[in-house]
Amino acid sequence: MVALQVHFLLIPSLMSIMGAAQYVMQDAALLSYIDQRFLSLERRLEKCNQDALEYVDEFREFSRTVLSRLAGLNSDKAELKREVEDLLTRIERAQRDIEYFGSVTEPNACVEVHEDLLEQQLLEEAEEQKRLKVMLNASCDHVLAGIRSLKVVKKTGGKHGSWMKDPGKKHVKIYFLSGSVNNVILEFANIMTFMENNQTLKARRVPLPLPWEGTGHVIYQGFLFYHRHGSLNEIVKFNIQRRNVADQMLLPGAGRIPAYQLSPQTKIDLAVDEQGLWALHAEPETGGNIVITKINAVAMAVEHSWDTPCSSKDAEAAFMACTALHVVYNSPSGGSSRIQCVYDVLGALNAHTNPGLHFPKRQGSHSTVHYNPKEKQLFAWGDGSQIIYKLHTKQKV
Repeated sequence: MVALQVHFLLIPSLMSIMGAAQYVMQDAALLSYIDQRFLSLERRLEKCNQDALEYVDEFREFSRTVLSRLAGLNSDKAELKREVEDLLTRIERAQRDIEYFGSVTEPNACVEVHEDLLEQQLLEEAEEQKRLKVMLNASCDHVLAGIRSLKVVKKTGGKHGSWMKDPGKKHVKIYFLSGSVNNVILEFANIMTFMENNQTLKARRVPLPLPWEGTGHVIYQGFLFYHRHGSLNEIVKFNIQRRNVADQMLLPGAGRIPAYQLSPQTKIDLAVDEQGLWALHAEPETGGNIVITKINAVAMAVEHSWDTPCSSKDAEAAFMACTALHVVYNSPSGGSSRIQCVYDVLGALNAHTNPGLHFPKRQGSHSTVHYNPKEKQLFAWGDGSQIIYKLHTKQKV
């Protein structure tokens, strides 16, 4: 019985001891795990320290290399400076030698050379003038003496636009181009159809694959010539009947400033007269004066250019008639339009005349003024109206 009691007393003690031993083993495992983690962290920190030392050594080596190369560049710079100074010394010596030889050379030789050059230049200018007269087939024997009357054909469209005929012998169709940026032409059978109230219903719409810019376009020999919208100075030749682009060209120097100060929407103004196709524009290099360019309409190539004394300031439009540029001026607020500068490329007129020709019975401004050499009339667009001006001419003297 005593033994049984002792047995029951030992059982709890043994269980308590075994539980304590289990906790001790768990603590030992935890300590081992923590120790292993610290060892891993120490190894990683050691590796980082070694990498940092290697980076420092590499940077020091790179710095030494860069400093060495910079020292070499300074040396080369000093050597180059010495070579330049030596070259300057030699140039100065050569200049003194040239001045010496120039002082002992007979001056008349230079005078003779200059006279020969001047004579050659005059001969070349005379030949160029003859060539231009042949090229332009200068058959015009009249000059503009006045603007006799006007006729308001229609009032339709906005402030900017142009309308015209093809100046060919058999052409009677009217072409209507509204706006300063657009891609649709309206073609009318004749001027009577255009004048009807419902004229847009009877018009043939001709879409363009490339839109125009400004109002300086012309119809010539069945083609529309215009400044392409979005380009600096590209001129497009469009076949109206076939509805396709026939050719394109670039007009050197054009497109940077407006052709006319009072019509800033137009950078390149195309014109037609008795001698064919022309382009008018202004350039900063000419002080804003208008430049004339003769264009070969078939080859789409520049034939010749002239810098004129006609200013683009306060100009609203211009046109060519019988090889002569006529510039139309106005006030910024709109008033009486007048021609105040005429420049004939063949010199038959004075190079720069101021006839002071006023447009009759009208106050306002023009978006375009284009000359029709067949009818000897001006087709103008003024404040939304389509206008025809009849001209008075006289014989050239």
